[in-house]
Amino acid sequence: MRIRVKIILALLIGTFCFTTYGVQAANVQASKEKMSGYGRSEKARKELKKRKKSKKADVSPVKELTPEQQRRYDYFFLEAARLKVQKDYDAAFDVLQHCLTINPNASSALYEMAQYYMYLKQVPLGQAALEKAVENAPDNYWYAQGLANLYMQQNETEKAAALLENMAVRFSDKLDPLYNLLEIYNRQEEYDKVIGILNKLEERMGKNEQLSMEKFRIYLQKKDDKSAFHEIESLVEEYPNDMRYQVVLGDVYMQNGKKQEAYEIYKKVLAEEPDNAMAMYSLASYYEETGQKELYEQQLDTLLLNKKVASDTKLNVMRQFIVQNEQAGKDSTRVITLFNRIMEQEPDEAQLPLLYAQYLLSKGMNKEAGPVLRQVLAIDPTNTAARMTLLGEAVRQEDYKEIMNLCEAGVESNPDMLEFYFYLAIAYNQAERTDDALVICQKALSHVKDDSKKEVVSDFYAIIGDAYHTKNLHVEAYAAYDSALVYNPSNIGALNNYAYYLSVERRDLDKAEEMSYKTVKAEPNNSTYLDTYAWILFVKGNYAEARLYIDEAIKNDKDSSDVVLEHCGDIYYMTGDAEGALKYWKQAWDKGNRSDTLKQKIQKKKYISDETKPAE
Repeated sequence: MRIRVKIILALLIGTFCFTTYGVQAANVQASKEKMSGYGRSEKARKELKKRKKSKKADVSPVKELTPEQQRRYDYFFLEAARLKVQKDYDAAFDVLQHCLTINPNASSALYEMAQYYMYLKQVPLGQAALEKAVENAPDNYWYAQGLANLYMQQNETEKAAALLENMAVRFSDKLDPLYNLLEIYNRQEEYDKVIGILNKLEERMGKNEQLSMEKFRIYLQKKDDKSAFHEIESLVEEYPNDMRYQVVLGDVYMQNGKKQEAYEIYKKVLAEEPDNAMAMYSLASYYEETGQKELYEQQLDTLLLNKKVASDTKLNVMRQFIVQNEQAGKDSTRVITLFNRIMEQEPDEAQLPLLYAQYLLSKGMNKEAGPVLRQVLAIDPTNTAARMTLLGEAVRQEDYKEIMNLCEAGVESNPDMLEFYFYLAIAYNQAERTDDALVICQKALSHVKDDSKKEVVSDFYAIIGDAYHTKNLHVEAYAAYDSALVYNPSNIGALNNYAYYLSVERRDLDKAEEMSYKTVKAEPNNSTYLDTYAWILFVKGNYAEARLYIDEAIKNDKDSSDVVLEHCGDIYYMTGDAEGALKYWKQAWDKGNRSDTLKQKIQKKKYISDETKPAE
């Protein structure tokens, strides 16, 4: 049983809060000075043991502790805290119990015991301890708040409300009791009490939009329309120069069928503040709801083309406009025209152009989206979304020059984005800029973090391996491939290239076969992987099996490379099909393979080994 308690208590969180427990600084200091008289934990345990054996333990309530009792209580309470910090929770619990034998009314110990009981789901014991803590320390806000929360959790609404009402008076500087009362009274639909609490909040916080709108809502619930509108009108009266509240009043009128009143307010606000975005948008909404389509669109233009209106406001308006346009089933002409007119204003923030680009892409207008995305990057070079979108299109088009342009700038503006390094390295490889590919991969690895995707790190090492092999640095290449496979043992590209290069050098063929087989198993229709596996089998002398796989490679790629075709010829020859071999050798020659070895094969009509042939 003791072991179980220790395990459960080990899950308890938090530390003791000494300042709220009534432990005076002088007493704490006295405890420290006399600590040697009691010793550390071991002596405390002996004292506890002694107390437990005593049949005359004083458990009667103590109204006022003697200095010696207070000192002893402070010491043991602090000892309990120390044990809790050391995660000796069962011992801490025992010490807390001992604290209560010294002072059964100690709120600090009662509160901590309550937390323990609550965690063990012994709610009655926890609640009793917490109630006693609050009773004995009525001026401790946190004890009272904890008890109020417990009452609310247990749906003891009456107890919670009574305690919170008391707290609202006792702790007049705290707002949480009032907000909790709001929750209770709203749930019970006691709207008069809700209004009363809102009034108290208003007294302490001053009149504001949130409180007035909530009172407006409650009055409507009570069917008291007169008081509802008076509440919002009083907000305007309180802040006559704040046009924001004027617009709020207009919006309230609109939502409740008083459209003419709303219109007059919007016009009044715009007469005083022509650039008031809230009023402009609300007026546009008025025109829309009253079926004045042309005026609605004119007002929308006025808002969106006004340079003094914040970009965030325009962004939200355009999002709404797009949704409405889609729901109405209209074409994109109006949206695009409006966006183009906004773009003419040369926005200085990227969000609107980005929204425009996203809209164009959603309509399949990728070409049109390109210039807009570049405008986004001109405004904000760090905008990853725009750059990645452009990059994705460049990758699809295999436009390696554009990939390099985007990624070189991306590396500078977003040095922690590994994707830019990756695609840049690939583009460099395609451009046969091997040294640049090596440099950019090594630079990328310097930005790898603990949370970086291992698959991405693996790909960088694979590219490094390819680059080193191109430079005939085979030892370095194989070390890079090994690193790639450490980060991702299933890196198909690394497995294939590593295996193929080993086969070309006629070394570690068993390892090469094992790696290559993984690629074929992962992608059984990939002609490149099938060719590599067939070639390894050929080098190992497994000609019949090699032919099965090379046939699959040819079958899955009707436009096979000269390398695959030459391999096919070699394998056919070694399986006794000299005629088939000659056919594939000639196809390889027609594909552009002009090696001396292939020329001799065709002339002599037989296989000629070339173990020094460079890797393709």
